[in-house]
Amino acid sequence: MRTLIKLLGVVAVGATVLLGIVVAYVVTTGLDARARPGSWETRVARSVRRLAVPGAIRSRRNPVSPSPEMLEDALAHFADHCASCHANDGSGDTEQGRGLFPKAPDMRLAATQTLTDGELFYIIEHGIRFTGMPGWSTGTAAGETATWQLVHVIRRLPMLTPEDLNTIEQHRPRSPADVRQLIEEEQFLRGDPGTGTPPSTTSSHSGEHK
Repeated sequence: MRTLIKLLGVVAVGATVLLGIVVAYVVTTGLDARARPGSWETRVARSVRRLAVPGAIRSRRNPVSPSPEMLEDALAHFADHCASCHANDGSGDTEQGRGLFPKAPDMRLAATQTLTDGELFYIIEHGIRFTGMPGWSTGTAAGETATWQLVHVIRRLPMLTPEDLNTIEQHRPRSPADVRQLIEEEQFLRGDPGTGTPPSTTSSHSGEHK
């Protein structure tokens, strides 16, 4: 009985210390998503992420063979699902990417490129909890194939060609404002009534998405 009481006491002390650390973290950071994670946070997060990936998946090699057709499909997929946060070139330098905590990483750099194919696959499929990275798994073989294709795109990011970037840009989803702008431009060029002046190319909203 005394051993059990001592054990419970140790657990209670440990829980109190942990709670204190959490409270101190919340108070000192304000949970501000605009901040950049400290070096210790980054190291801990990356270590935990690596532990979370099952060893059998971590060691897997990409089973999808690269080809021009596959790459075009994969770039279009990247444009539709990834570029809004990660940018067309994988730099993470977008309005959404900069607003996340942690920020969307520059996937051209070693921190991403040194991950195994299996780790990249797992991250895309399952996402990363407590970050802005969603899990894209559809639970289907076709979905897994699409994810492996995205792994090829990530490997290609440090050496994207102008043609690659053009393909991504062409497949980027258009915002409602972009669609409205395009319609107004077409109406003006056709000389439709009510479009006597060219549509404005600027927005009064300073936070307009690019």
